[in-house]
Amino acid sequence: METKSAVVSTPSNFIKNIVNEDLKSGKVSQVVTRFPPEPNGYLHIGHAKSICLNFELADEFKGLTNLRFDDTNPVKEDTEYVESIKADVAWLGFQWDGLFFASDYFEEMFKRAVVLINKGLAFVDNQTADEIRETRGTLTQPGTNSPYRERSIEENLALFERMRAGEFKDGERVLRAKIDMSSPNINLRDPIIYRVVHAHHHNTGDAWCIYPMYAFAHPLEDAIEGVTHSICTLEFEDQRPFYDWVIRECEMPNVPRQYEFARLNLTNTVMSKRKLKQLVDEKAVDGWDDPRMPTISGLRRRGFTAESIRNFAREIGVARSYSVVDAKMLDHFIREDLKLKAMRTMGVLNPLKVVITNYPEDQVEMLDMENNAENPEMGNRQIPFSREIYIEQDDFMENPPNKYFRLFPGNEVRLKNAYFIKCNDFIKDENGKVIELHCTYDVETKSGSGFTGRKVKGTIHWVDAKSAVPAEFRLYEPLILDNQEDEDASFLENLNPNSLQIVQGFVEDNMKQAQPHDKFQFFRHGYFNVDPKHTTSDKLVFNLIVSLKSSFEI
Repeated sequence: METKSAVVSTPSNFIKNIVNEDLKSGKVSQVVTRFPPEPNGYLHIGHAKSICLNFELADEFKGLTNLRFDDTNPVKEDTEYVESIKADVAWLGFQWDGLFFASDYFEEMFKRAVVLINKGLAFVDNQTADEIRETRGTLTQPGTNSPYRERSIEENLALFERMRAGEFKDGERVLRAKIDMSSPNINLRDPIIYRVVHAHHHNTGDAWCIYPMYAFAHPLEDAIEGVTHSICTLEFEDQRPFYDWVIRECEMPNVPRQYEFARLNLTNTVMSKRKLKQLVDEKAVDGWDDPRMPTISGLRRRGFTAESIRNFAREIGVARSYSVVDAKMLDHFIREDLKLKAMRTMGVLNPLKVVITNYPEDQVEMLDMENNAENPEMGNRQIPFSREIYIEQDDFMENPPNKYFRLFPGNEVRLKNAYFIKCNDFIKDENGKVIELHCTYDVETKSGSGFTGRKVKGTIHWVDAKSAVPAEFRLYEPLILDNQEDEDASFLENLNPNSLQIVQGFVEDNMKQAQPHDKFQFFRHGYFNVDPKHTTSDKLVFNLIVSLKSSFEI
């Protein structure tokens, strides 16, 4: 069951309004959307926004959504990415109606390119990539026609067949659309629609050595599948005239329409698949699923839930204006989702041993503790308490400042759900570090006993030393120091050296049975997820999902 987040206003979604009008007017009878990733990397949180938009839009209007892999570049694509994308979409809670590959349509695309050649709207060009680039013109100057632009239809057909037969090396020939080299839209200046690439394809093997360009293939794919609303990000807005040109001139029976929305930009977050791959390749992170990565697999490993990501995507809405979303907003939604689901327990991340000198040496008593004070239905548990416990190192100071209410010599605090203890003495090591406290407890102050004799201002958490389970805690900060990405590879210089801190501590005895992806709230520290990659039967590893509090407000 989904946990609904607090929403103070209805998120914008102008595309939903368009779909509504198209159905009312009879322009379309059934909505068909698609999520079309290129399998050249793992999906990230920006893709999650697009996934939610396409699937939920179709669901709301009882339509269909296809998962389609735009696999037109064999050099960068891999089956590993295909499988990871399928897993991520399913984990987010969506089921596609059709599973397709652009490569399924290669023969049809070839035929449509031949249609263009026969209409005198495409030609084979011998120029190099640099020559084509140099003659393309600028935003203020028109381009220059290729010297091969006026080849005959017969010659172009023969050359295109020779391209397919493998007679040319990579880059020796391309097929270009013949539109208008003086168009103010550079995308219409005879764009390349096919190139020679001798590379093994993950889906078609070695059947092809020419591949369609994405801008040519994408509209054809939409038309073949009967997509009604082709939703993409704003950087494709200038491509829309070419999208419409391809549909029209290739004489496709179905006519989809392209609509653009603003991509998701998050503070302190890399949102470029190329840069994310660079982080992985240069081993700056622990793979695509590193919990510091904004990939869906990284967020999942860190402990984010599918519900929290879907709620986040809904709340940010769909608009056409560029904006940057505070990453703390995503944190807000995981807190909202976990606050009634996660068991609240005690973990000590930087342990300091405490000996309660007046507590019976062989005694162990079981104390009652709620699993989640905000959700009584989660019940209670019993936790052991004995003479020796661990507390946090920062819960003791030898010379405390004013308004420090935790332990210091002569001060008394409450141990959560246990007793009052008073610090009487401490032991230091040879370096002057405090390594052990000696305290006494007041047996009459047991939690739940109704004791009202006196009050203390500080309450601290603890774990029983005799039964404590060793654990590793991985604490995270944003991977990127700056709020904005650099425009080049120097973004690696902005990596936060403190983005990962690993500490060794202890958790309660009942955590022995914790399984990968189990989620807990550790008092005072935050929400944590049992790491699925490094946790073993002999070692518990917890990833910090998010701290308990934030200044961010919805």
